[in-house]
Amino acid sequence: MKFKTVLFLILMVIWNHQPGFGQNETYTGPPVFNSRGNHWVDSVFRSMSAVERIGQLFMAAAYSNRGKDHQTEIIDLIEKYNIGGLVFFQGGPVRQAKLTNLYQSKAKVPLLLAMDAEWGVGMRLDSTANYPYQMTLGAVNNIQWIYQMGQQVAMDFKRLGMHINFAPVADVNNNPQNPVISFRSFGQDKFDVTLKSSAYMKGLQDQGILAVGKHFPGHGDTQTDSHLDLPVILKSREELDSLELVPFRGLINQGIGGMMVAHLNIPSLDSAAGIPTTLSRPIIYDLLRSQMGFQGVIFSDAMNMKGITKNYSAEEAVVLAIAAGQDILETVPNIPLAVAAVEKAIKQGKLSQRTINRKCRKVLALKYWAGLNRYHPIQLKGLVQNLNRPQVELLNRQLTEGSLTLLKNDNEILPLKNIHQLKIASLSIGRAHRTTFQKMLSNYTQLDHFNLGIKSEMKLIEKVQQDIAKYDVVLVALHQIWKRPFNNDAYGPSMVKLVNELAASGKAVMTVFRNPYTLDKFDQIDEAEGLIMAFQQNVLSQELAAQLIFGAVGASGKLPVTVNKKFKQNDGLTIQGGWRLGYSIPEEVGMDGALLNRKIDSLVDQAISLKAIPGAQVLIAVQGKVVFNKTYGLQTYSDTIPVRNTDLYDLASITKVTTALPVLMQLVDAGKFKIDGKLGDYLPYFKGTNKANLTFREMLAHQAGLTAWIPYWKDAVNKEGNFKKQVFRRDSSEKYPYKVADHLYLKEDYQKKIFRAIKKSPVLKEKKYLYSGLSFYLYPTIIENITGSDYQEYLKDNFYHPLGAFTMTYMPQQYYPLHRVVPTEYDFPFRGEIIHGKVHDEGAAMMNGVSANAGLFGTSNDLAKLFQMYLNMGEY
Repeated sequence: MKFKTVLFLILMVIWNHQPGFGQNETYTGPPVFNSRGNHWVDSVFRSMSAVERIGQLFMAAAYSNRGKDHQTEIIDLIEKYNIGGLVFFQGGPVRQAKLTNLYQSKAKVPLLLAMDAEWGVGMRLDSTANYPYQMTLGAVNNIQWIYQMGQQVAMDFKRLGMHINFAPVADVNNNPQNPVISFRSFGQDKFDVTLKSSAYMKGLQDQGILAVGKHFPGHGDTQTDSHLDLPVILKSREELDSLELVPFRGLINQGIGGMMVAHLNIPSLDSAAGIPTTLSRPIIYDLLRSQMGFQGVIFSDAMNMKGITKNYSAEEAVVLAIAAGQDILETVPNIPLAVAAVEKAIKQGKLSQRTINRKCRKVLALKYWAGLNRYHPIQLKGLVQNLNRPQVELLNRQLTEGSLTLLKNDNEILPLKNIHQLKIASLSIGRAHRTTFQKMLSNYTQLDHFNLGIKSEMKLIEKVQQDIAKYDVVLVALHQIWKRPFNNDAYGPSMVKLVNELAASGKAVMTVFRNPYTLDKFDQIDEAEGLIMAFQQNVLSQELAAQLIFGAVGASGKLPVTVNKKFKQNDGLTIQGGWRLGYSIPEEVGMDGALLNRKIDSLVDQAISLKAIPGAQVLIAVQGKVVFNKTYGLQTYSDTIPVRNTDLYDLASITKVTTALPVLMQLVDAGKFKIDGKLGDYLPYFKGTNKANLTFREMLAHQAGLTAWIPYWKDAVNKEGNFKKQVFRRDSSEKYPYKVADHLYLKEDYQKKIFRAIKKSPVLKEKKYLYSGLSFYLYPTIIENITGSDYQEYLKDNFYHPLGAFTMTYMPQQYYPLHRVVPTEYDFPFRGEIIHGKVHDEGAAMMNGVSANAGLFGTSNDLAKLFQMYLNMGEY
């Protein structure tokens, strides 16, 4: 026995012992459709005429995005020719469901409904989900996820009243120039293709949806698209046995119920000149049925493809296909002519009525297996919602994350570290506008974005190249041109030159949202410091690739094909995630997303309607994942500016636990500050007072007996209710530099009066809990004395910027335009104006906006980074 054969058998044994599938109690085994003794099949069969039995062998193409003429045509085929079923193509789920109910109501025998949905119903229908392409799944190491994908796709089929999925693609893509399979294949390894196509198949059939393996006997090694011509494969039988036929043999052994025969010419399997496999009895009957033992339903590939129609008329092809062993023919160009051709062939002895009867009974047995003996119309209510259930997105995320393949990571550049010390740019090539990838990158740090559309002029390319030269790291995204990642998706010479130069620059991290074979189009891309293969450019691929760059998720994918000498099958480095916050959905952390959204929406909407707030940012992070990040309402009641997640809010008393506190903890760790030290030891100004011996542990725990608060601003008002001139002036000057409101400037030394007021304030004799903000006015001075640094700069340099929390700042009006800062409220008693861009807290305002009790501004996203650092015990 050959080594490869032994290895295949070992892999199949391993497959049969995979947990979660292969041993599923609901699995019915190979769905061999035996009609003997089946009363429903017998009854329906006897009720049909000879012509109606012929009609059962045809499935017509149906669309839900076409007009009344198309509907009339389909109904005509159903009523006049008793066709066996329909293959649905483009449209929408609700429209298709309505048509399904209509068409089934017209059918004498319930219709089999199929779809070519290799990556889920989203391949054909709008408003539904797409799973990753099979090439993307080829990079995934978790077989269980692919099985679960089959289950989820089956659930969608059942909800839409369908019964057959023309999937999985079991072709081994061993020809990089293949124009039609490529990204639709699991890859070039026959064993991996076998395992993953079997997992997909079992997921479908365990849920009662017939899987149809394709494109038998293997469409991977050709450079011709059978939609346009008849491909010729000049391989020996031994070569086919050792490669192309391996996955199909595995699927048959695992119980697949359907097989689709491709339009190929393979002389080693059928010596007849130019005969397509679709019409070949030696291939269909002798090889597939007899030698390989397939007992399920054999489907033709679409009979309107050039691989057939170029050399055969529709009538001729139909007769030959049935004679060769096909059970069901799909998308025949002209079904009335085809039915007539079969009738004629029976009369001429080219076909027998017995053959037609046997195939008809097989179709009816399949309908019975699919539950059409107890047909029920589709319920339209909640259809779109059911098709977009959270489990679909969660599985999509798992599959997409699992596919991310890290091909280069020189000097361990990923995940990016010390981001506050790096000047970072992003460049998306092939997209003229800000991309999902770039938006996700912005969640992690401050960076500049550049974009080049696929038709960008040379002047713009040169300018962008010149601009990004000044950056330390450039995050380059290579986007595909076409909607789907074809392997011949090529950039123009100027773009190729740019990619190569960036890769050779020594500072590029490249993410390829394209077919892996396109790596071969860039001679120097292997010189990039970091290189991520993301396979396709959907929203999830872009979001998760960005998260990989910053360490929120890991990489475990392996290249499913060999591209060239530099990039080979199974290449892929493994790195762990969890270094920074990830962005996901509630279901990933075991929460109910619908319930969470409903509850939060209700709460915030009520607050807005009651005018408690004009708007809000709400962010929830669980287990290191941001699972809810939503904005509501307007910045103020009177304007029209909606709240955005990039807007800065006054964090009010959250300042107490986000400014001085982390610094004090850090200084304790460094041995520079004692939590049980006394205030008088760190601020000699308080020696000899009733606060000299208060410990920081007592003050931080609000157990020191300090007064809760002091309304400092009231001491700046005279008996007439006007501001004292020795405290405030209407115009700024050298002595009155601090702006606390429009036309209101504070004297430069007023902080001394605040310290004096704290010094004179009483202290309770009993040490019990009393919330007090007084000590937080003192911490910035203590920290400056210990560190010798400016308090604000120390916070940014040691905490906020290393975290990527660049919006965390005091006095935001100095760093951000006012439209990004949300106004706080109208301050009637003190400043008599809307507080916008300045701290709302009166005491902090009289500290020039910088205090440890209040004054910090930031976004919810950046605040979450600091809190996650706390949860990580100081690491992020």
